[in-house]
Amino acid sequence: MKKTSKEQEALVKSVIDDFNARAEARKPFETQWQMNMNFYMGNQFCNIGYGGNLEDQDKQFYWEERQIFNHIAPLVEVRLAKLAQIKPKATVLPSSNDERDVYAAKVSKKILDSISAKLNLSQKISEAMQWSEICGTAFYKVTWNPALGQVVAMENGEPIRSGEVEISVCSPFEIYPDSFTSSDIDKCQSIIHARAISAKQVKSIYGIEVEGSDINVFSLSSTSVGFGGLGYSSSAPKICQGVKTDSVLVIERYEKPTKEHKNGRLTIVVGGKLFFDGDLPYAVGKDGARDFPFIRQNSLGQIGSFWGGSIVDRLIPIQRAYNGVKNRKLEFLNRLTMGVLKVEDGSIDVDNLEDEGLCPGRILVYRQGSSAPEFLEGENLSSDFEKEEEVLRDEFESVSGVTEIYNSDTISTNISGVVLELMLQQDELRLKTSTDEIKHCVKMISQFILRLYKQFALIPRLARIVGDRGEVEMFYFNSSDISSDDIELETENELGESLTSRREMVFDLLNAGLLQDEDGKISTRMKVKVLELLGLGIWENAQDQNELHLKKADNENLAMLSGKDAKVLEIDQHNLHIDRHIAFMLSGDYEEKSLLDPTLEERFLQHIRQHKKLLKEEDNG
Repeated sequence: MKKTSKEQEALVKSVIDDFNARAEARKPFETQWQMNMNFYMGNQFCNIGYGGNLEDQDKQFYWEERQIFNHIAPLVEVRLAKLAQIKPKATVLPSSNDERDVYAAKVSKKILDSISAKLNLSQKISEAMQWSEICGTAFYKVTWNPALGQVVAMENGEPIRSGEVEISVCSPFEIYPDSFTSSDIDKCQSIIHARAISAKQVKSIYGIEVEGSDINVFSLSSTSVGFGGLGYSSSAPKICQGVKTDSVLVIERYEKPTKEHKNGRLTIVVGGKLFFDGDLPYAVGKDGARDFPFIRQNSLGQIGSFWGGSIVDRLIPIQRAYNGVKNRKLEFLNRLTMGVLKVEDGSIDVDNLEDEGLCPGRILVYRQGSSAPEFLEGENLSSDFEKEEEVLRDEFESVSGVTEIYNSDTISTNISGVVLELMLQQDELRLKTSTDEIKHCVKMISQFILRLYKQFALIPRLARIVGDRGEVEMFYFNSSDISSDDIELETENELGESLTSRREMVFDLLNAGLLQDEDGKISTRMKVKVLELLGLGIWENAQDQNELHLKKADNENLAMLSGKDAKVLEIDQHNLHIDRHIAFMLSGDYEEKSLLDPTLEERFLQHIRQHKKLLKEEDNG
């Protein structure tokens, strides 16, 4: 039922009021995220003021040293580099041992490989890791975009496309759950996704003309709050405002299914105007249920909190102490090298001496009869500075979970290989929580992709995948080819698994004879696989012929299924082709198609007869 203008205004007001209430409650988290970003970028003389806003810390004295010795950035970068080694690949398990389900699982695996490459999923994971490592939390939004995909028809001169899955990374500044004490997205009843979009994009995407304004992308408010107490100006970049000009605030409120709204509810408000109010559009929940299209990724989990913790939170006090020690040390060295003069009152021009100091070769004139200026004797640099620096550096390592194993000082102490291995294992354990989060997110993303294609891919569509050695495979699929979303992960390049350790494992397997067949020989296919595991697969471009023949037979099955004739070649491995064609004829897909196409059986049998004929000629020849 279409809403009246008053009902629309009331709904818009309720959404905006709900958003403002959540934004006010989330403000302390936002300020902490901004401070984390500032410390990472190098602006480390800032703090949270009494009003809950980020403020610069002023100098107490004009001579005070305010140098920044950033240890947070390299530690975070090392963690990101280690986490980037985790490259999980999704594998779809068939729902049963039936030939049809096994085939559907293979098609689903190809779909995931194709979409992951097309959407550059690895880059999006890297972007999300940066947000989660610095702020503690990041989000993936997996949706269906009908404006993407292949052109299937034309209407009024405009192309109608098949639609495609779209994956975007959302910063924590854009997500507003209904409760910050919910430990997971599944326990939230509603989630608001709010972001600032330019007025031109709003007109292009939503078809609404709305006047833009200046919006703070962090607080998503039209009144931006800057740093207070600007007596000290840091040269490091400040993350405090990030204002987008001529922008419009878009608020999307997602609500879970209730008795009143059995399919959930999605309300979209664009620039204070109601754009959409209806059911949740995406069946990404279990058993085809409507659910939120968001996936949360935490760096460190926190009990009783929706938001994850960050290593930067824990490193900030250590970084403050380290900067303080280093700067006090510099001030002491300045006094030690430049000296402190003791002069009699009125004996010299003090103002001139303060401005120019005692440069080498300067003639210092003092009043006749007065005492000559002299330097005060100072103490030598205390060893406590060095000890405190060393203690703080150790704290950086222990808190961040990153050990500087390759530091020259560490290597010079003649640490045994066993100890180094234990240190590496300890680093891996410290990153275990973050790596498990990444794997869980990849698994959820894969499930969401399959569920969206199951829901929207009603017409056949063409996709392609590129193999490790550059081979391209094209295949058709639609929603009926997806029967399972049971995902398992195949993780490549786990933490601690270097190329050297992998090679040693392969050589051990070869020496043990576990890679030979029953005749004690290594097959051609196994040789290619061994070269790949040794990192030398690029030297061997020749693929296993059996695998190529099986792929060719699969393509012939698809061609005959679509009503085309598949040509039999003399170079075909006829035994493999015959077995592949017979296995396909015994599948459920063939049964369904044969009922609709009476000529299908004869087409397949004729093709198999040609293979048998050529096979017999080869045997007789």
